[in-house]
Amino acid sequence: MAKFQVNILGCGSATPSARHQPSCQVVDFRDKLFMIDCGEGAQSWFRRMGLKFSRLGHIFISHLHGDHVFGLPGLLSTMSLHDVQGTVTIHIFKEGAELLKSWMDFFNRQSSFEIIYDIIEPGERRVIYEDSGLTVETFPLYHRIPCTGFIFREKPKARHLRGDMVKFLGIPVSQLQAIKNGADYVKPDGTVVPNDRLTTPADPSVSYAYCSDTMYDKRVARDVAGVDTIYHEATYHSSLEATARERGHSTSLQAAVTARDAGASRLIIGHFSKRYVQGEQPLLEEAVAVFPSTVLANEGLRIDLE
Repeated sequence: MAKFQVNILGCGSATPSARHQPSCQVVDFRDKLFMIDCGEGAQSWFRRMGLKFSRLGHIFISHLHGDHVFGLPGLLSTMSLHDVQGTVTIHIFKEGAELLKSWMDFFNRQSSFEIIYDIIEPGERRVIYEDSGLTVETFPLYHRIPCTGFIFREKPKARHLRGDMVKFLGIPVSQLQAIKNGADYVKPDGTVVPNDRLTTPADPSVSYAYCSDTMYDKRVARDVAGVDTIYHEATYHSSLEATARERGHSTSLQAAVTARDAGASRLIIGHFSKRYVQGEQPLLEEAVAVFPSTVLANEGLRIDLE
C-alpha cells in the first residue's frame, strides 16, 4: 500500500532541552525519505525511529539558524561511515551550501556518496523536487532572516479498475495501465467503452505543508491554501504575541488561524519555546479553540497523511 507519512524527530526551538530536540522531520513517501531541517540530535532520533540512511536522498533546509541546521554535518558524516551510496541532494540557501561544503571538505574528504547542492533563492516559489508520484515546492515565510516553507504534493492517483468489466470484456493486460490513467477501451470491433464504465474514481491525493519559523502573515495561508495537513510553528502562547512578532515567530493561536484560513484538514504545531517546561497543553488548548483538528508535535510521533 502506498505510504505517505511524517516522522517528527525534533520539535523544540532554539536549543535542545530536557523536553525536546530542535527542528527535524522526515517525510516518508513510498519508502523514499525526505528530511526537513536537521537540528542537533536529528540522527539519534532518525535511528530510534528505525529509519534507514540508505533511503534518505533529499534534505530540505528552511533557513540558516543553528537550531535547523547544526545536526547536518554530523548526520552526513555518519551516513558516510555507514557507506551510503549514490547522491544526497541538499536544498539550501547559498550561504549554507558554502559553509557546509567547506565543513564537509575538511572533515569528510572521503565521503561514500556525492552531495549535490540545490540553491534556494530567498522568496522564491519553485518546484524543487519531482518524481512520478510527488512534487516538493517552496514558498516564502516571514522570519528575521530568509526562510522558506515546503509543500509536498502527491500527484493524482490512478483510477481503480472494475475487475468484473475487465474480465467480461477480456481487456488485454497491456491496456490496463492506460485505462487506470483514464483511457477508454476500444473493442476489436471498434466499439468504444467509456472509462467510467471500466473504473471507479481514484483515491484522493494528499498534501503536506511545512511552515517553519515565521511570524503571522496572511500570505502564508494563501500559499498553503487547500493543503490537507499543515505543520506550523507555534513557539509561544498568545499571551506572548508581542514577543513572537519581535522574534519572527507565531503563537499557537496564529498557527490555528492560518490552518483555518487555508482550509486545511489537520494542523500539527511545534517549534515550542523551552519556557513550557510543564508541557504544551496551553498551546494546544488555544489552537483547538480555533481549529479543532490540531495535534502537538513530539519526538517519535508518526502521522499518516493518507
